[in-house]
Amino acid sequence: MEIGEKIRYARLSKGYSQENMADFLGISTSAYGDIERNKTELTLSRAKKLANILKMSILELLGEEIQTPEILPNPQKTDLELLKEETEKLRAETNYWREKFEHQATIEAFKMIQSQYQRDKIGFR
Repeated sequence: MEIGEKIRYARLSKGYSQENMADFLGISTSAYGDIERNKTELTLSRAKKLANILKMSILELLGEEIQTPEILPNPQKTDLELLKEETEKLRAETNYWREKFEHQATIEAFKMIQSQYQRDKIGFR
């Protein structure tokens, strides 16, 4: 595995974006992308910074062997599990709109009741 790939796997396992890493290193996002694509020679000082950011040793970063964590677990979900997830999303959205409607209806009802009991102002001119 090449260094760029190791850096990418380590970055993804930490949950960082390329933009995050570029900010940490003080370089542009495209320059950082070139590091991951092995289009740029990695200097020792930048390798040290990367290892520090990714909380790994420089030997682990530059060495031949590295344990690469699974980036995005992709368990196969059954149709039933997918339907349950979708149902929960729809239920949450329904609750949001119901609460919003109830709140608005309460405000409108209060305004109507208040306007019925308002008296005309009597004053002297």
